[in-house]
Amino acid sequence: MDKVVATPAAAVADIGDGASLAVGGFGLSGVPDVLIQALLAAGPRGLHVVSNNCGVDGGGLGLLLAAGRIARVIGSYVGDNKEFARQYLAGELELELTPQGTLAERLRAGGAGIPAFFTPAGVGTQVAEGGLPWRYAPDGSVAVASPAKEVRSFDGGEYVLERGITTDFALVRAARGDRHGNLVFHRSARNFNPLSAMAGRITVAEVEQLVEPGEIDPDEVHLPGVFVQRVVELTPEQAADKHIEKRTVRSGTSTEARG
Repeated sequence: MDKVVATPAAAVADIGDGASLAVGGFGLSGVPDVLIQALLAAGPRGLHVVSNNCGVDGGGLGLLLAAGRIARVIGSYVGDNKEFARQYLAGELELELTPQGTLAERLRAGGAGIPAFFTPAGVGTQVAEGGLPWRYAPDGSVAVASPAKEVRSFDGGEYVLERGITTDFALVRAARGDRHGNLVFHRSARNFNPLSAMAGRITVAEVEQLVEPGEIDPDEVHLPGVFVQRVVELTPEQAADKHIEKRTVRSGTSTEARG
């Protein structure tokens, strides 16, 4: 089945108000920027987003944040996104902070059809006991707090119950993909992208290089096409447009050990 869609706009056209989205990427690595920009232009509001972080100011999911399109986020990191922090503290969006490894497993579990699992991460903290601020009121008080979760003992250790995550849609970015939706991710872009793709009921992948079925060695496939419903081929310019979140430059002269 040829899953290639002609344009990014056509690929996200049926994502409506209130839809839930799993979005790949880590920082600015492997972010489906072209699909996010198409979604911004399409205009849906009240989106529920599942992503490790929510982009940066002026980039990635930060574009949807700045436009007021996101109502709720499940993520593990706010980071340097000032607008994300401002909206959360002002009570303009709801945020369910989740340990990073737990978030990864919740997405994988959802995609594998596992409704819930037990993990030691978060035992003895508000992650398990409840009380984490999900939404603030305008006066700074906590309007919505996280509920307590079930904790059980296994082999002498305590574990907290976490739910698997599935979403209406998933947006991911891959280095290579074929017309059947088989995907290959390049280095650190193989972060939350495969997991997000598994969790989405309808997964849309933007690919930097589109190839014909059979051109990708089966042993090289990171995500089978069964998890992907739509493929969008990027232009060379779009594929090359990759951002660097931070540049670190060490100044000064090196010294040699002398003996």
